[in-house]
Amino acid sequence: MQQRTTGPAGPPGAVRGWLDALAVVLAGLVAMAAVAALGLWLAGADDLPEGGFPPVLAATLALAVGGSVQLDGGAGNFAAVDAGVDAMPLTVSLVGAVVMAEVFLRQLRFRAVAGGGELLGRIIRTVVLWLIALVVITVTAKHTFVIQLGGSLAQTIGGALGLTPEVGFHAEGATTIGIGLAWLLLVLAATFAVSRRAPLPRGLLRYQLAVRPAAFALWTVLLAYVVIGAVAGIVTAITHGNARQTMAVLLLALPDLAWMAFGLGLGAVWHGRLVGALGLPVPEPLSAVLRAPGGKEATIDLGTLADHDSRTWWLLPVAAVLLLAAAFLAARRSPRTVRLWQHAVRFALATAVTVLLIGLWTRMDADYGLSVLGVGLGQGGLGDLLGAVLGGSNPLAALGSGSLTLRPALWPSVPLAAAWGLVTGLIGALLAARVQRRGEVTQEAGG
Repeated sequence: MQQRTTGPAGPPGAVRGWLDALAVVLAGLVAMAAVAALGLWLAGADDLPEGGFPPVLAATLALAVGGSVQLDGGAGNFAAVDAGVDAMPLTVSLVGAVVMAEVFLRQLRFRAVAGGGELLGRIIRTVVLWLIALVVITVTAKHTFVIQLGGSLAQTIGGALGLTPEVGFHAEGATTIGIGLAWLLLVLAATFAVSRRAPLPRGLLRYQLAVRPAAFALWTVLLAYVVIGAVAGIVTAITHGNARQTMAVLLLALPDLAWMAFGLGLGAVWHGRLVGALGLPVPEPLSAVLRAPGGKEATIDLGTLADHDSRTWWLLPVAAVLLLAAAFLAARRSPRTVRLWQHAVRFALATAVTVLLIGLWTRMDADYGLSVLGVGLGQGGLGDLLGAVLGGSNPLAALGSGSLTLRPALWPSVPLAAAWGLVTGLIGALLAARVQRRGEVTQEAGG
């Protein structure tokens, strides 16, 4: 008698691989959404009308992975909103990256070496599910707020003028999906570069000692700055009031400020400008420098910040001490067979890459404004007239116009960071050589 057999839907190994990838993606999204939602709630986004909070949350997730959000709308043929936001809320990004890396590594625990095909398969499955998640985020991050005019007379006048006030936003699909994919690949690459637990194919084992000690040491510095910034922010919230908005900044943009402080301590330079209201509190020296007279672009470095607060100079010794400690840590995690100049060069490259990434991550470009019949609105004039028509408390009237730009000067900053890394790498290796025991760590399977 012949028995009919029904084949399984798929090999158990393949099903488990997709479930593992799904766990990585879902864990990251849930962690990012939780932090973003709490930060937005503290910032007051829970008061948004017409169910606007979920789309705003999705827009924040899009920004956190490097996407951009375009604001649009206006009042029929009479007024138009011209705005866009391109900035990364790095607290959300950092939490998502750490959670995804941890879940990804836990699936590979108890292994010192992994096959290249297996790792590639895991990465491809994670990328596929992540792309689906990015599409969902992009579609969800879209909303339009219809703004009701004042009394019946205002509504009658508005209808006669074709004035139907709407303010909306949407995530740019190509930018969000494209850069969001690059963000995931960078997270996975950093995971294997930093973690000693991440198994590598045999062909890559020889490179781990050249990359992992310095990468881990610089990662420790970045985390140290986040911790220092969190403590400073909590103290500020307690002692200076405005606790809710300060905590919102910590939950949305703490690494933006903390890592920028690290770069400034090493002599890095940014250029920026702030016109109009910022919305959330930032350090007073930074706000003062950004508000350059006449709306001109300002240079942000230790000198310009110290003109407003001399305590800014402390960023220099703090960066020097933490970088030297990181160089010492990198040397301690390397075998004694590595030469001093190799330590210095590797640490210089790691420091330069770190400052380069900080510069790219802290770029901000937010333009927002309202134009009437093609004429930009500032303070007074047509802005006051439209405000009188719409009502002073109307959100559309409050848009006004303004912008925030923050751009890193990568050319002087990155080479200067490499010089810092070269010097501290050499000194750190010399210090580590004095405390290392002979024969210590001749080979590390995990980096």
